[in-house]
Amino acid sequence: MENVVNTGLEQIRIVLVEPAGPLNVGAIARVMKNFGLRQLVLVNPQCDPLSAEARLLAVHAADVLEAAHPVATLSEALTGCQRAVATTGRDRTTLPIRLESPQDCLPWLRSPLADGTLPAAALIFGREDSGLTNAELNLAQRFVQIPTSEAYASMNLAQAVAVCCYELAAGQQSAARRPQAGRDHGIDQAIDQAIDQVTNQAIDQAIDKIDKAEVSKRNPHSSAAPIASLDTLEAYFNQLEALLLDIGYLYPHTAASRMEKFRRLFLRAQLSEPEVAMLRGVLSQMKWAIGRRSGEVRE
Repeated sequence: MENVVNTGLEQIRIVLVEPAGPLNVGAIARVMKNFGLRQLVLVNPQCDPLSAEARLLAVHAADVLEAAHPVATLSEALTGCQRAVATTGRDRTTLPIRLESPQDCLPWLRSPLADGTLPAAALIFGREDSGLTNAELNLAQRFVQIPTSEAYASMNLAQAVAVCCYELAAGQQSAARRPQAGRDHGIDQAIDQAIDQVTNQAIDQAIDKIDKAEVSKRNPHSSAAPIASLDTLEAYFNQLEALLLDIGYLYPHTAASRMEKFRRLFLRAQLSEPEVAMLRGVLSQMKWAIGRRSGEVRE
Protein backbone atom coordinates (compact mmCIF):
# COMPACT_ATOMS: atom_id res chain seq x y z
CA MET A 1 0.00 0.00 0.00
CA GLU A 2 1.31 3.47 -0.90
CA ASN A 3 2.09 5.96 1.85
CA VAL A 4 0.84 9.53 1.54
CA VAL A 5 3.04 12.08 3.29
CA ASN A 6 1.07 15.05 4.61
CA THR A 7 2.11 18.30 6.21
CA GLY A 8 0.16 21.35 7.30
CA LEU A 9 -2.85 19.43 8.58
CA GLU A 10 -1.90 19.56 12.25
CA GLN A 11 -3.91 22.74 12.84
CA ILE A 12 -7.20 21.09 11.78
CA ARG A 13 -9.43 19.64 14.49
CA ILE A 14 -11.77 16.75 13.80
CA VAL A 15 -14.75 17.45 16.07
CA LEU A 16 -17.25 14.69 16.87
CA VAL A 17 -20.48 15.80 18.54
CA GLU A 18 -21.80 13.25 21.04
CA PRO A 19 -20.32 10.13 19.39
CA ALA A 20 -22.10 7.04 20.69
CA GLY A 21 -20.13 4.17 19.13
CA PRO A 22 -16.65 3.30 20.45
CA LEU A 23 -15.95 1.34 17.29
CA ASN A 24 -16.63 4.46 15.23
CA VAL A 25 -14.36 6.56 17.42
CA GLY A 26 -11.56 4.00 17.11
CA ALA A 27 -11.94 3.77 13.35
CA ILE A 28 -11.89 7.57 13.10
CA ALA A 29 -8.66 7.76 15.10
CA ARG A 30 -7.09 5.29 12.69
CA VAL A 31 -8.16 7.12 9.54
CA MET A 32 -7.03 10.43 11.01
CA LYS A 33 -3.55 9.04 11.57
CA ASN A 34 -3.60 7.52 8.07
CA PHE A 35 -3.97 10.99 6.58
CA GLY A 36 -1.86 13.04 8.97
CA LEU A 37 -4.50 14.62 11.23
CA ARG A 38 -3.81 14.56 14.95
CA GLN A 39 -6.39 16.70 16.78
CA LEU A 40 -9.51 14.78 17.83
CA VAL A 41 -12.09 16.69 19.90
CA LEU A 42 -15.07 14.87 21.44
CA VAL A 43 -18.11 16.93 22.42
CA ASN A 44 -20.00 15.28 25.29
CA PRO A 45 -19.02 11.76 24.18
CA GLN A 46 -21.63 9.06 24.83
CA CYS A 47 -19.05 6.27 24.88
CA ASP A 48 -15.61 5.58 26.33
CA PRO A 49 -13.03 6.59 23.68
CA LEU A 50 -10.38 4.55 25.51
CA SER A 51 -12.42 1.35 25.71
CA ALA A 52 -11.17 -1.97 24.37
CA GLU A 53 -13.57 -1.66 21.42
CA ALA A 54 -12.23 1.75 20.45
CA ARG A 55 -8.63 0.56 20.74
CA LEU A 56 -9.44 -2.51 18.67
CA LEU A 57 -10.47 -0.39 15.67
CA ALA A 58 -7.78 2.24 16.22
CA VAL A 59 -5.02 -0.43 15.89
CA HIS A 60 -1.80 1.67 15.76
CA ALA A 61 -3.62 4.98 16.35
CA ALA A 62 -4.17 4.53 20.08
CA ASP A 63 -2.06 7.65 20.58
CA VAL A 64 -4.72 9.69 18.76
CA LEU A 65 -7.39 8.30 21.09
CA GLU A 66 -5.29 8.99 24.17
CA ALA A 67 -4.70 12.59 23.05
CA ALA A 68 -8.39 13.20 22.25
CA HIS A 69 -9.76 16.28 24.01
CA PRO A 70 -13.23 15.90 25.59
CA VAL A 71 -15.33 19.07 25.97
CA ALA A 72 -18.86 19.81 27.13
CA THR A 73 -20.16 21.89 24.20
CA LEU A 74 -19.48 22.53 20.54
CA SER A 75 -18.76 26.18 21.31
CA GLU A 76 -15.99 25.02 23.63
CA ALA A 77 -14.63 22.71 20.93
CA LEU A 78 -14.33 25.67 18.55
CA THR A 79 -12.46 27.93 20.98
CA GLY A 80 -9.58 29.59 19.16
CA CYS A 81 -10.70 28.43 15.71
CA GLN A 82 -10.81 30.91 12.84
CA ARG A 83 -12.56 28.62 10.37
CA ALA A 84 -15.14 25.89 10.84
CA VAL A 85 -16.90 23.59 8.40
CA ALA A 86 -19.88 21.48 9.46
CA THR A 87 -20.99 18.30 7.73
CA THR A 88 -24.64 17.50 7.24
CA GLY A 89 -26.66 14.68 5.70
CA ARG A 90 -29.17 14.91 2.88
CA ASP A 91 -32.25 17.05 3.68
CA ARG A 92 -31.41 17.32 7.36
CA THR A 93 -31.56 21.09 7.69
CA THR A 94 -34.06 23.80 6.93
CA LEU A 95 -31.46 26.55 7.26
CA PRO A 96 -30.83 28.75 4.20
CA ILE A 97 -27.28 27.48 3.75
CA ARG A 98 -25.30 26.41 0.69
CA LEU A 99 -24.14 22.80 0.77
CA GLU A 100 -20.77 22.12 -0.88
CA SER A 101 -18.90 18.97 -1.80
CA PRO A 102 -15.82 18.00 0.24
CA GLN A 103 -13.62 18.61 -2.79
CA ASP A 104 -14.87 22.19 -3.20
CA CYS A 105 -15.09 23.21 0.44
CA LEU A 106 -12.41 21.47 2.50
CA PRO A 107 -9.31 23.07 0.91
CA TRP A 108 -10.49 26.31 2.56
CA LEU A 109 -9.67 24.83 5.97
CA ARG A 110 -5.98 24.57 5.11
CA SER A 111 -5.53 27.62 2.89
CA PRO A 112 -3.33 30.33 4.47
CA LEU A 113 -4.69 33.48 6.02
CA ALA A 114 -3.75 36.89 4.64
CA ASP A 115 -0.64 37.03 6.83
CA GLY A 116 0.58 33.70 5.45
CA THR A 117 -0.15 31.68 8.58
CA LEU A 118 -2.37 28.62 8.60
CA PRO A 119 -5.76 29.03 10.31
CA ALA A 120 -6.83 27.15 13.39
CA ALA A 121 -9.69 25.18 11.83
CA ALA A 122 -12.36 22.63 12.70
CA LEU A 123 -14.27 20.03 10.72
CA ILE A 124 -17.45 19.13 12.60
CA PHE A 125 -19.36 15.85 12.44
CA GLY A 126 -22.75 15.24 14.08
CA ARG A 127 -24.33 12.38 15.97
CA GLU A 128 -24.58 8.98 14.30
CA ASP A 129 -28.38 8.94 14.45
CA SER A 130 -29.41 12.59 14.08
CA GLY A 131 -26.45 14.67 12.91
CA LEU A 132 -26.11 18.30 14.00
CA THR A 133 -28.89 20.53 15.28
CA ASN A 134 -29.63 23.84 13.57
CA ALA A 135 -28.12 25.65 16.56
CA GLU A 136 -24.89 23.66 16.11
CA LEU A 137 -24.83 24.27 12.36
CA ASN A 138 -25.09 27.98 13.10
CA LEU A 139 -21.64 27.87 14.68
CA ALA A 140 -19.98 26.97 11.36
CA GLN A 141 -19.16 29.19 8.38
CA ARG A 142 -19.44 26.67 5.56
CA PHE A 143 -21.22 23.35 5.11
CA VAL A 144 -20.29 20.04 3.48
CA GLN A 145 -22.50 17.31 2.15
CA ILE A 146 -20.90 14.16 0.75
CA PRO A 147 -22.56 13.16 -2.55
CA THR A 148 -24.07 9.68 -2.18
CA SER A 149 -26.50 7.46 -4.04
CA GLU A 150 -30.22 8.16 -3.73
CA ALA A 151 -30.64 4.41 -3.17
CA TYR A 152 -28.85 4.65 0.19
CA ALA A 153 -27.76 8.16 1.06
CA SER A 154 -26.83 7.71 4.73
CA MET A 155 -23.16 7.10 5.51
CA ASN A 156 -21.58 5.61 8.60
CA LEU A 157 -19.85 8.28 10.72
CA ALA A 158 -16.38 6.76 10.37
CA GLN A 159 -16.84 6.46 6.60
CA ALA A 160 -17.81 10.12 6.33
CA VAL A 161 -14.76 11.16 8.34
CA ALA A 162 -12.58 8.99 6.11
CA VAL A 163 -13.87 10.65 2.94
CA CYS A 164 -13.24 14.12 4.35
CA CYS A 165 -9.79 13.28 5.75
CA TYR A 166 -8.81 11.93 2.34
CA GLU A 167 -9.98 15.11 0.62
CA LEU A 168 -8.02 17.24 3.09
CA ALA A 169 -4.88 15.19 2.53
CA ALA A 170 -5.29 14.83 -1.23
CA GLY A 171 -5.41 18.59 -1.62
CA GLN A 172 -2.02 19.06 -0.03
CA GLN A 173 0.66 19.71 -2.63
CA SER A 174 3.10 17.67 -0.59
CA ALA A 175 0.60 14.80 -0.44
CA ALA A 176 0.26 14.32 -4.19
CA ARG A 177 0.51 10.68 -5.18
CA ARG A 178 3.04 9.95 -7.87
CA PRO A 179 2.95 6.64 -9.77
CA GLN A 180 6.09 4.62 -9.16
CA ALA A 181 5.89 1.64 -11.50
CA GLY A 182 7.45 2.14 -14.93
CA ARG A 183 8.32 5.77 -14.29
CA ASP A 184 11.56 7.23 -15.57
CA HIS A 185 13.12 9.08 -12.64
CA GLY A 186 15.52 11.04 -14.83
CA ILE A 187 14.43 13.72 -17.29
CA ASP A 188 10.67 13.24 -16.71
CA GLN A 189 11.04 13.74 -12.98
CA ALA A 190 13.17 16.87 -13.42
CA ILE A 191 10.60 18.35 -15.82
CA ASP A 192 7.73 17.57 -13.44
CA GLN A 193 9.54 19.17 -10.52
CA ALA A 194 10.32 22.30 -12.52
CA ILE A 195 6.71 22.62 -13.68
CA ASP A 196 5.40 22.05 -10.14
CA GLN A 197 7.76 24.65 -8.71
CA VAL A 198 6.83 27.33 -11.22
CA THR A 199 3.11 26.55 -10.98
CA ASN A 200 3.06 26.48 -7.18
CA GLN A 201 4.96 29.76 -6.97
CA ALA A 202 2.51 31.42 -9.36
CA ILE A 203 -0.49 30.10 -7.41
CA ASP A 204 0.96 31.18 -4.07
CA GLN A 205 1.73 34.67 -5.39
CA ALA A 206 -1.78 35.04 -6.81
CA ILE A 207 -3.43 33.90 -3.55
CA ASP A 208 -1.19 36.22 -1.55
CA LYS A 209 -2.15 39.21 -3.72
CA ILE A 210 -5.87 38.42 -3.44
CA ASP A 211 -5.70 37.97 0.33
CA LYS A 212 -3.76 41.20 0.82
CA ALA A 213 -6.21 43.10 -1.35
CA GLU A 214 -9.15 41.76 0.66
CA VAL A 215 -7.51 42.65 3.97
CA SER A 216 -6.65 46.12 2.66
CA LYS A 217 -10.27 46.73 1.68
CA ARG A 218 -11.49 45.45 5.02
CA ASN A 219 -9.00 47.37 7.15
CA PRO A 220 -6.86 49.95 5.31
CA HIS A 221 -4.84 50.67 8.45
CA SER A 222 -3.53 47.12 8.79
CA SER A 223 -1.80 44.95 6.20
CA ALA A 224 -2.57 41.70 8.05
CA ALA A 225 -5.25 42.07 10.72
CA PRO A 226 -5.85 38.67 12.36
CA ILE A 227 -9.14 36.98 11.47
CA ALA A 228 -11.48 36.85 14.46
CA SER A 229 -11.76 33.49 16.16
CA LEU A 230 -15.16 31.84 16.31
CA ASP A 231 -15.39 32.21 20.08
CA THR A 232 -14.71 35.95 19.69
CA LEU A 233 -17.56 36.13 17.18
CA GLU A 234 -19.82 34.08 19.45
CA ALA A 235 -19.29 36.58 22.27
CA TYR A 236 -20.22 39.37 19.84
CA PHE A 237 -23.38 37.53 18.73
CA ASN A 238 -24.45 37.06 22.36
CA GLN A 239 -23.88 40.76 23.09
CA LEU A 240 -25.76 41.77 19.94
CA GLU A 241 -28.72 39.51 20.73
CA ALA A 242 -28.97 40.84 24.29
CA LEU A 243 -29.01 44.46 23.09
CA LEU A 244 -31.55 43.78 20.33
CA LEU A 245 -33.82 42.11 22.89
CA ASP A 246 -33.43 45.09 25.20
CA ILE A 247 -34.51 47.62 22.56
CA GLY A 248 -37.39 45.48 21.31
CA TYR A 249 -36.00 44.72 17.86
CA LEU A 250 -35.97 41.03 18.77
CA TYR A 251 -38.67 39.12 20.62
CA PRO A 252 -37.81 36.05 22.69
CA HIS A 253 -39.96 33.70 20.60
CA THR A 254 -38.38 34.80 17.29
CA ALA A 255 -34.86 35.75 18.43
CA ALA A 256 -33.23 32.48 17.35
CA SER A 257 -34.46 32.63 13.75
CA ARG A 258 -33.56 36.31 13.34
CA MET A 259 -30.12 35.83 14.87
CA GLU A 260 -29.45 33.09 12.31
CA LYS A 261 -29.59 35.77 9.61
CA PHE A 262 -27.20 38.02 11.53
CA ARG A 263 -24.81 35.10 12.00
CA ARG A 264 -24.79 34.28 8.28
CA LEU A 265 -24.17 37.95 7.47
CA PHE A 266 -21.23 38.45 9.83
CA LEU A 267 -19.67 35.03 9.19
CA ARG A 268 -19.58 35.76 5.46
CA ALA A 269 -17.79 39.04 6.18
CA GLN A 270 -14.72 37.25 7.66
CA LEU A 271 -14.29 39.99 10.26
CA SER A 272 -10.90 40.66 11.83
CA GLU A 273 -10.27 40.80 15.58
CA PRO A 274 -10.03 44.65 15.56
CA GLU A 275 -13.29 44.90 13.61
CA VAL A 276 -15.14 42.72 16.11
CA ALA A 277 -13.67 44.77 18.96
CA MET A 278 -14.94 47.92 17.24
CA LEU A 279 -18.44 46.47 16.79
CA ARG A 280 -18.55 45.35 20.42
CA GLY A 281 -17.47 48.83 21.46
CA VAL A 282 -20.38 50.30 19.50
CA LEU A 283 -22.81 47.92 21.22
CA SER A 284 -21.40 48.80 24.64
CA GLN A 285 -21.76 52.52 23.92
CA MET A 286 -25.34 52.02 22.72
CA LYS A 287 -26.23 50.10 25.87
CA TRP A 288 -24.70 52.86 28.02
CA ALA A 289 -26.60 55.57 26.11
CA ILE A 290 -29.90 53.69 26.43
CA GLY A 291 -29.37 53.30 30.17
CA ARG A 292 -28.48 56.98 30.54
CA ARG A 293 -31.59 58.14 28.66
CA SER A 294 -33.79 55.77 30.65
CA GLY A 295 -32.43 57.38 33.82
CA GLU A 296 -33.16 60.89 32.52
CA VAL A 297 -36.77 59.91 31.70
CA ARG A 298 -37.31 58.55 35.22
CA GLU A 299 -35.97 61.79 36.69
